[in-house]
Amino acid sequence: MIGEILKGMGTTLKHLFIPPVTIQYPEVERPVRERFKGRHELKRYDNGLEKCIGCSLCAAACPADAIFVEAAENSDTERYSPGERYARVYEINMLRCIFCGYCEDACPTEAIVLGHEYELSYYDRPSALYTKEMLLTDIPVNGIPTPQATRPGTYTRSIPDMENPK
Repeated sequence: MIGEILKGMGTTLKHLFIPPVTIQYPEVERPVRERFKGRHELKRYDNGLEKCIGCSLCAAACPADAIFVEAAENSDTERYSPGERYARVYEINMLRCIFCGYCEDACPTEAIVLGHEYELSYYDRPSALYTKEMLLTDIPVNGIPTPQATRPGTYTRSIPDMENPK
């Protein structure tokens, strides 16, 4: 009987000096791995223009049908992206999203990425609908907010004159 008590006390003393594994979560955030798939982010170029060109390939690739994209045409007076079109409406329903990363793989301009933010809790259903303004990253230091006014022909495609082909 005394041997069992000493054995139990020995186990207690052994674990008494081992540092705790618990992380005090709200005060200390746990670092995530490099390939962690968290909240979505819409990226910008260094000049402040949005990378999203409104092609809707991310919405087509989404197996949960969580992404809605409505495209609009860019103009030289109001330019949002360097392409001919931009995403006027970009919404992700986070209640439907399964964080598979197919949207990230399908994007030709690498505009949508899954970031490292994992605090995704909601009090009501409408707050789980992320809009374009919520998803866009901050404007870079030397960037200009969108829409930007650009010189005519800056981002349009130039087709060579084909009157006299040789």
